[in-house]
Amino acid sequence: MTDDYGIDLPLVHSGKVRRLYALPDAGQAEDGRAPGRFLMVATDAISAYDHVLASTIPDKGAVLTRLSLWWFEQLADVVPNHVVSTDVPGPVTGRAIVTERLDMVPVECVVRGYLTGSGWAEYQQSGTVTGIALPEGLQDGDRLPEPIFTPAIKAEVGEHDENVPFGRIVELHGAELAEELRATSLRIYAVAEGIARERGVILADTKFEFGRRPDGTLVLGDEVLTPDSSRFWDAQQWEPGGVQPSFDKQFVRDWLTDESGWDRSSNVPPPPLPASVVAATRDRYVEAYARLTGLPFN
Repeated sequence: MTDDYGIDLPLVHSGKVRRLYALPDAGQAEDGRAPGRFLMVATDAISAYDHVLASTIPDKGAVLTRLSLWWFEQLADVVPNHVVSTDVPGPVTGRAIVTERLDMVPVECVVRGYLTGSGWAEYQQSGTVTGIALPEGLQDGDRLPEPIFTPAIKAEVGEHDENVPFGRIVELHGAELAEELRATSLRIYAVAEGIARERGVILADTKFEFGRRPDGTLVLGDEVLTPDSSRFWDAQQWEPGGVQPSFDKQFVRDWLTDESGWDRSSNVPPPPLPASVVAATRDRYVEAYARLTGLPFN
């Protein structure tokens, strides 16, 4: 069955933003990779508060794909990644990649270098983030003494990911894999945070997803360090104590909670985004790409 992108391949998975299609099996791969390939397509859909919104953001899928590819290159010496090729069908050129088949680990590997979002909410209640004790007197937007690994258990579409203590990941996946996830995530963040800072961008927090090859190698998959998976702040305008100017989908979250009249606690889906919010969100995604890569988006 051919879908709206003109892809006539078996659909393996449809997430909030990405679609995964099975490519014909090419047999045993090289470099320890498993046989089998996927076509991963990034749509222009946007999600917030575990809802996929009715509105789309023009070019968003292309921005996410190109920026992820740029980051995969920057991190090539830090961690293996799942990219096999950018040779994709014409209708999805620029918004799709060919990936290797991995046994994905169902953990959102979140690293926080700054205190904000759900971390700030927990800190106000208990002085901790996923059970990690933090110094007293921190403000929303403060830089942490050192980055922390605050994992979450992945939920189905429409459900909330659950922030959990590191010990819960140990219980679910064993101490060896849990520690590898933590160490690798912190190592990636350290490198990426430095690269972003050189370009005037603060990487406040981000999440990674990993899979394993048949030989056990841990591989970085999905997207990486995009405005969908990260909080990017303007370094020159950073000032702890409130909301930070950002280049990510926090702009959409803020409109939904502060201006739309939508009750987040209800069962009613979020309203469509006004054209002005759609345009401003696209501008932020494109600016994140341009600032980080030094390349124009066209």
